[in-house]
Amino acid sequence: MIYLKAIVFIGTNKSGSSREATRAAEKLGYFTVLFTNNEKQLQQRRAYPDIHKMILIDTFDIESMKDEIEKLGKAGLNIKSIVSFVDPFVHIASILCDEFCQNYTSSSAIETMEDKEKTRKFLQDQPYSPKFSLMKPNEPIAKNLTFPLIVKSPKSTGSKDVLLATDADQLNNHLKALRSKNPYETIMIEEYLDGPQYLVEAVVYQRQPHVIGIIEQEITQGKRFIITGYGVLVKAPKDIQSGIEEVLHSIVKAFGIENGALHLELRLTQNGWKLIEINPRISGGAMNNMLQAALGFSLVEETLKILLGEQPNLQPRHKKFVYTKYVIVESRGILDKVIGKARATRSTGVVEVYVKPRRGTLLTPPLSMGHRYAYVIAEGATLKEARNHAITAAKEIKFILRV
Repeated sequence: MIYLKAIVFIGTNKSGSSREATRAAEKLGYFTVLFTNNEKQLQQRRAYPDIHKMILIDTFDIESMKDEIEKLGKAGLNIKSIVSFVDPFVHIASILCDEFCQNYTSSSAIETMEDKEKTRKFLQDQPYSPKFSLMKPNEPIAKNLTFPLIVKSPKSTGSKDVLLATDADQLNNHLKALRSKNPYETIMIEEYLDGPQYLVEAVVYQRQPHVIGIIEQEITQGKRFIITGYGVLVKAPKDIQSGIEEVLHSIVKAFGIENGALHLELRLTQNGWKLIEINPRISGGAMNNMLQAALGFSLVEETLKILLGEQPNLQPRHKKFVYTKYVIVESRGILDKVIGKARATRSTGVVEVYVKPRRGTLLTPPLSMGHRYAYVIAEGATLKEARNHAITAAKEIKFILRV
């Protein structure tokens, strides 16, 4: 029997970093297998030519997935790695990789990083850890709280359950809302941090951390904190670069990370750098394409090499100022048509335009990052110019809704 070298992916989105990863695996010469719990992906099978085998399965059911992996081995696949670029499957993929492949990452570090409560406790003595407290179910609110505060569910991903409370009434309302979703969950209360926010994309290879991209975030605050703009700092100011590297090295050392990808969200406050959160994977959405436009290489491709025990090539092929602008809607309605995509694509400096929803989709003002419906990636001679190009082009995209 001839064994095909294969990579099993747990979950993917139709577009964004997780999908770029399946394409990268095919490009590297691997047979790609996708475990998905999304029936729509099988119905739209022709939209996924880079995925050679698709299996509908409960992606939280580890035993069922073990059975399928054994079947794949018997069918002639030599599974080199089991990976995920999607919340919340990074840890599940790593556990399966421990059993069936050589795992170059650390499952225990990934498990802690996927859980905001465990991460906060694990790093609580570090100078970059914000002040926080944990409220058990039915526990009364502490009396001596200083507002504003951030209230969050430690199990949430993205911005769905991250809420700002400016007074006791608002705090009460947020606690009721979070507890109605999950009455038995601990809720985290954190100090509100003021200052510019940065996203840091990084990889670790043989215990050596590498900052790949430092990205300024533009936050739109409606009912939730939604990031609607990303500017890649191809040459960050020295103090920002060194401050971020110091935090990253400390985190990698604390967790004992040998290999893998992660991203940090950090705020630069009057009291220095503060860690908003960590995730043990590249950011989703446009991040991989944004970094590729800025640096000339695919971060998901180099991450796959690390996960396969190979040496990545992290040397930028070029350095360009790149800005990504996301498009959101201000009212709720059914999408009738999208206009302006072609005009946006022809705009000055535009690298890529992506529009997500199809006709007939219900669009709403953003309550999570998933409610960002299009993006424009643009480049320029400076970050300011790249931002202007992206914003100008994004204004061309209009969602015509029927109420």
